[in-house]
Amino acid sequence: MVAVGNCSVQPMALVLASSQKLGSCISCRSTHPIIVRPVEVSSSSSLSYLAIRNAPASSFWGWVADLPSKSLNFALSSALALGLSLAGVGFAEAKVGVNKPELLPKEFSVVIDVAGFLSDGQEKRMAQEIANLEKDTGFKLRVLAQNYPETPGLAVKDFWQVDDRTVVFVADPTFGNILNFNVGASVDLEVPRSFWSRLAGKYGNIFYWKEKGEDSSIEAAVMAISNCLREPAGSNSCSEIK
Repeated sequence: MVAVGNCSVQPMALVLASSQKLGSCISCRSTHPIIVRPVEVSSSSSLSYLAIRNAPASSFWGWVADLPSKSLNFALSSALALGLSLAGVGFAEAKVGVNKPELLPKEFSVVIDVAGFLSDGQEKRMAQEIANLEKDTGFKLRVLAQNYPETPGLAVKDFWQVDDRTVVFVADPTFGNILNFNVGASVDLEVPRSFWSRLAGKYGNIFYWKEKGEDSSIEAAVMAISNCLREPAGSNSCSEIK
C-alpha cells in the first residue's frame, strides 16, 4: 500500500484494449475532485511502469501485444498514459489504440509536437534542457504534444526506445487536464508518486492552460520534471514543484 496525499493507494486493475481486467480495482479520494487509481506493476519485468493520467476513464487503450504475459502490460489512454490513473471511478472502457508512424519526425527528436502547441524556439529550449538532464542524470525525458486521435501513438515506443529510466510526458488537452506522464520503474523508485499528481494539478488544470496557453503548461512541466530528477533521492525529494 502506498500513501498518496491524504489517502492510501493499493494495486488495482489494468484496463487493456481488449477490456481485460487484471486484479482488483480500488480508488481513493484526495482533496481534489479527481480519483487516484494505481495499476498493478509486475516486479518481474524490467519494463515495469507507473504512470499518471488525468483524462476520463473512457480514454484508455492498450499496447500489449509484444510483451510477456507476466510482465507489466501497458495500458495507454488517448494521451498514451499507462499506470497510475487520475480518472473517474470504475473500470475504463478501452479505446482503439493509435499507431501512426507517419506522424513521427523524419529525424530523431526528444520533443514531438504534432498538435502545434510549441514554437520552434520553445522546442529547441526544451530539447536542450532534456539533453542536459539526460547527460547529468541518465534519466530520459520525452515530450509528445498531441490532440487525440492525431498522434503517432504506439509508434513512439520504438522511436524513443522507451525503457525503465524514461519519462514520457504527453501533453493532450482533449479531456481537460493537459499533463499526462508515463514513468519508468527506475524513475518511480526515485520520485514520489505524489509529485506527478501535484504537478498535473498545478500546471495541467484547464484553468491554467486556458489562461496561459498549452505551451506554458508544457514548458513549466518540463522544467519541474527536470528539477525534480536532479534532486537527491530522499524523503523530501521533489516535495516542491519548481
